[in-house]
Amino acid sequence: MPTLMPHLVELRDVHRTYRRGEETVRALRGVSLAVDAGDFLVITGPSGSGKSTLLHIMAGLDRPSSGKVLLEGNSLSAMSDDDLTLRRRRGIGFIFQFFHLLPTLSAIDNVGLPLLLDGLGPDEIRSRAGQALERVGLGNRANHRPREMSGGEQQRVAIARALVIRPSLILADEPTGNLDTASGADILQILRDAPAEFGAAVVLVTHQPDAARPGERTLSMRDGLIEAATVAG
Repeated sequence: MPTLMPHLVELRDVHRTYRRGEETVRALRGVSLAVDAGDFLVITGPSGSGKSTLLHIMAGLDRPSSGKVLLEGNSLSAMSDDDLTLRRRRGIGFIFQFFHLLPTLSAIDNVGLPLLLDGLGPDEIRSRAGQALERVGLGNRANHRPREMSGGEQQRVAIARALVIRPSLILADEPTGNLDTASGADILQILRDAPAEFGAAVVLVTHQPDAARPGERTLSMRDGLIEAATVAG
């Protein structure tokens, strides 16, 4: 019998509870899900439903209070901090609502920063960063700094920075939240192309209930629980 490949990311009965002053917050209450290579998963729900907490736990940026998180079949809780940091740096691309670009660096240097941190040489960094900018339509803006670009352009730089490491998983947390409608649509299209074009799975968190297109898998969250799992029609 053929050996089954492990899921790219799998959560099993994950709970996350923390204290906020005198209050106990149950951010996640028994969430289970799996993401495979090439998936495009949309997670929706109102503010405070646990969407961002779920994303952080999938990335190993936060630890569950109980339950299991597996990355390619390996338990994150069994990994050292150094190993987990290395896996994130080489395999997970992050895109946030706020672009987190360094204002003193050009677009190409912002994109190349993860490769610099990983010890690659300057020629390879510049080549791969330039290719990533071309992929998001910003090859002609490589030497511009963030203040010289629109919000939509800055978000595309942030996407190029996520793509430059050639990740197996892209986690996008409200990536269109600060953009106008047209720019937001452009960003979502780049993300939708990523599974086919780059082979990366994409998990998109958004508060917009109508974000999913026909055929896309959607999880709806409320109060730390997955309320519904559907395929958009």
